[in-house]
Amino acid sequence: GAFGGFGTTTTTAGPAFSFSAPTNTGTSGLFGGTQNKGFGFGTSFGTGTGTGLGSGLGTGLGFGGFGTQQQQTTLGSGLFSQPAQTPAQSNQLINTASALSAPTLLGDERDAILAKWNQLQAFWGTGKGYFNNNIAPVEFTQENPFCRFKAVGYSLMPNNKDEDGLVVLVFNRKETDIRSQQQQLVESLHKILGGNQTLTVNVEGVKTLPDDQTEVIIYVVERSPNGTSRRVPATTLYTHFEQANIKSSLQQLGVSLSMARTELSPAQVKQLLQNPPAGVDPIIWEQAKVDNPDPDKLIPVPMVGFKELLRRLKVQDQMTKQHQTRLDIISEDISELQKNQTTTMAKIAQYKRKLMALSHRTLQVLIKQEIQRKSGYAIQADEEQLRVQLDTIQCELNAPTQFKGRLNELMSQIRMQNHFGAVRAEERYYIDADLLREIKQHLKQQQEGLSHLISIIKDDLEDIKLIEHGLNESIPIRGGVFS
Repeated sequence: GAFGGFGTTTTTAGPAFSFSAPTNTGTSGLFGGTQNKGFGFGTSFGTGTGTGLGSGLGTGLGFGGFGTQQQQTTLGSGLFSQPAQTPAQSNQLINTASALSAPTLLGDERDAILAKWNQLQAFWGTGKGYFNNNIAPVEFTQENPFCRFKAVGYSLMPNNKDEDGLVVLVFNRKETDIRSQQQQLVESLHKILGGNQTLTVNVEGVKTLPDDQTEVIIYVVERSPNGTSRRVPATTLYTHFEQANIKSSLQQLGVSLSMARTELSPAQVKQLLQNPPAGVDPIIWEQAKVDNPDPDKLIPVPMVGFKELLRRLKVQDQMTKQHQTRLDIISEDISELQKNQTTTMAKIAQYKRKLMALSHRTLQVLIKQEIQRKSGYAIQADEEQLRVQLDTIQCELNAPTQFKGRLNELMSQIRMQNHFGAVRAEERYYIDADLLREIKQHLKQQQEGLSHLISIIKDDLEDIKLIEHGLNESIPIRGGVFS
């Protein structure tokens, strides 16, 4: 049970299995007759067929086990309103107060000790409170207002429509087993639905739960004879699963819990928030509503006892593991993408070099073809302009203050690299063949220039020697003449 005090209403339906539109005359089929849509957490409520709020609200919220009262209610009488206190409830309150404050069991000072013991049991939420020999003892549960082991948490409200047809089945099996036998599971569910060929069972998702349980979300698609299809509403499918014979078949498959995943209407949320659950202090409930971090998506839910706290802790650990697993998958994907990016960049650079080489080869072929085509023709005006431009470029290249200095610098760097290569034999460098030819041509021109300069210097030296010899011979003759 969940959120006790709301109770359940049960009914029996006919054996036929049909998702046809409901009629107003009796229960002509399983889903015929008057029906109301579910509360949104796994059950339907109000008059008509289906189960009441008490059998599924807590499980849909994810925090069941709060409440033991069994009281039938309908929407017209105020589903979420506090029930009027009956004489039995008044007697229950009087008996509880007597057990906690003034027991008359023994008639002496031991009654005061018994009162303290009853208070301790009420605070703990377990045990029986004896207070009178003629009246049955009070049963203390965790739902009693004096229990101290209570808190209020928050759960995410589902945002799925009833038309989405999503129904949650909780299996007492591991996720690996469910995934390995998913096809067999779908076929078994189809058989449970009657094996109708117009119905198709689909799995929306599979998620691991604590204690080796697995949550499977399914929906059923119904095809009509005219070719159209629609999803069976979630409340309709859930009501069918809650039938006694269908529920026993699901239990044989390992299903421990089923609930419809539908959203709450604003009126239902407002009605739920206005009335605190049984055993929860209204002040604490109001403070929980104020502290709600996201009222549009979260709803306050009572947590009673250490078992519920442990269950929430397990769920949180499970979700943390799932998030970490997803982060690991994303990290692996990012690493793989980075490797692919590096490989792609390297290929792009390789293709650029190949494109450059092919462009040069294409240019050489075009030059040779143009030479063959122009063979025997006189030089035209545009060719003459091109020749002048090429001569200008050649002169700029041969200028000693521009590119030759850079070539000399490159040569010095090459020598240094060769020196380092001799020191480190494992490193070897290669020069492009075209560049090597250009360097050789430049060095040859330099050598020719140096040879020319040397020849000029030699000629000048011979001229200087001849001048000196002539001067030495003319000096004595002039001395004899002037003596």
